[in-house]
Amino acid sequence: MFGRERIEYKSTADVRAMRRSGLVVRRCLDTVRDAARPGMTTSDLDELAVAVIADAGAVASFLGYEGFPASSCVSVNDEVVHGIPGARELERGDLVSVDCGAIIDGWHADAALSFVVGEPDPVDEALVEATRRAMWDGIAALAGATRLGEVGAAIEATVRGRALTDGAAYGIVEEYVGHGIGTTMHQAPDVLNYAARERGPRVRPGMCLAIEPMVTLGERFTQVCEDGWTVVTDDGGRAAHWEHTVAVLDDGLWVLTEADGGAVELGARGIAVAALDQG
Repeated sequence: MFGRERIEYKSTADVRAMRRSGLVVRRCLDTVRDAARPGMTTSDLDELAVAVIADAGAVASFLGYEGFPASSCVSVNDEVVHGIPGARELERGDLVSVDCGAIIDGWHADAALSFVVGEPDPVDEALVEATRRAMWDGIAALAGATRLGEVGAAIEATVRGRALTDGAAYGIVEEYVGHGIGTTMHQAPDVLNYAARERGPRVRPGMCLAIEPMVTLGERFTQVCEDGWTVVTDDGGRAAHWEHTVAVLDDGLWVLTEADGGAVELGARGIAVAALDQG
């Protein structure tokens, strides 16, 4: 699994180029989340992402990728990932995950977030927060990691800990994992969201990774729908998905799809971000 494909290591100039794409993705996700209302369709949300990408002069990473028909993935309730936007109308209380990628000058960035439409159920809110924290704890682990497997171990530890705190049964989806990213959207290495015996490749400056836990309320098992894309939970439990594109540099990490580069979240975990400009 690990180390069998060549990892594309980036220069600082490459990372700065990827940052431009990352900020477009950030604007897409913020725009969609802020606009989502009951009665809007998942296609309406995708159209918002399309407009942001076009206004930035970027290209959607997802549109046409292996035949995917939209510029973003919009997954609702028991849909874990790869939901195809369409005529489905959002209802109050729906748990929505949006995944988006953009390309500028050949460089990709990829990120995702989850939110509840309207007033959230405390159970859904806890699931979303557990997944978000797990992502950030995985990113923080990358800062001091020797091997990439430490990221997955940190993500799993947070999910298990939050399950105890929340009094909930959380499952970590294993079939879909994070990945390297750069001149293509999916590259080596895989980034697991759980602890594994395989330690993974050494963490080195120049690695750019999409770290993206997917957590379910209930069992972790999933299946693909007849459309060939949408992944749903086997037991009908709801799911949350968070993702950031992260660069490993000589002087630390830089979260390319976060407006502040990850300064607030990583700072709260005692980690300083790399010394790059934010724009």
